[in-house]
Amino acid sequence: MRKLIIFAFIGFFAQLIDGSLGMAYGVTSSTLLLTFGIAPAVASASVHLAEVVTTAASGASHIKFGNVDKQAVFRLIIPGSIGAFIGACFLSQLPGDVVKPYIAGFLLLLGLFVFFRFLFQYEVKRQKQTLHLSRKQAIPLGLIAGFADATGGGGWGPIATPVLLSKKGISARKVIGTVDTSEFAIALSASVGFFIALGWEELNWTWVIALMIGGIIAAPIAAWLVKVLPPYLLGVLVGGFIVLTNARTILLTFQTPDIWIYLIYVVIFLLWMSGIIFVISKNKRNKN
Repeated sequence: MRKLIIFAFIGFFAQLIDGSLGMAYGVTSSTLLLTFGIAPAVASASVHLAEVVTTAASGASHIKFGNVDKQAVFRLIIPGSIGAFIGACFLSQLPGDVVKPYIAGFLLLLGLFVFFRFLFQYEVKRQKQTLHLSRKQAIPLGLIAGFADATGGGGWGPIATPVLLSKKGISARKVIGTVDTSEFAIALSASVGFFIALGWEELNWTWVIALMIGGIIAAPIAAWLVKVLPPYLLGVLVGGFIVLTNARTILLTFQTPDIWIYLIYVVIFLLWMSGIIFVISKNKRNKN
């Protein structure tokens, strides 16, 4: 019972982050399952099955609060679903750990770009309410993000969110809401792929349900936060979170000593918090 409560709390916390920052449900949940000795394919399958329900709740909440560009959602879900299905079917044969640090390095640079753009260059008057995502842009983004999501237990948000936020003048809340809403189709496709490759009996349904319950409770709260938080603050929050999570992947890949990992975490966290304080005070001065 205690373990179920912990899993429900993790599902709540992961969805609260994912729904408000556009990423991290899969990464957080998968990391927890792996620490309990669950095989990567089973962990990813469990997370994606839980996400089918939590992303549906999250998407409905974001639509209700007006955080979604529906045209961008439709353009992302088909290539994203194809990528997720392929990734799920071939997870056991893919060297996901080999390519992971390269993806993390690319995302870390994107995270820095997003962080500093919203920190220094963001202007409310230039904010666009649509993402203007063309099919030529959506197809490779959807395929890569969907594939990475299924093979790594999380990747749709960490890839799609910073890529879309890197476009000039884009609304942060529209990006987050659109990515979260489209993730339902990706989670569903990945789950189908895992069922074909693994079968139903491999899954721990009790853990899946606990993750679902926590995520469902957090979904409307996260969507409301995206609606009320200023876009410049969302951009700095997302950018800092991208840097922090991908720095961890790179440091672990190179087997960095623990003391250096902790020191780097502290430096990144302090810079992130300083950026948040700076952007809040800066925009308060502009209003006055």
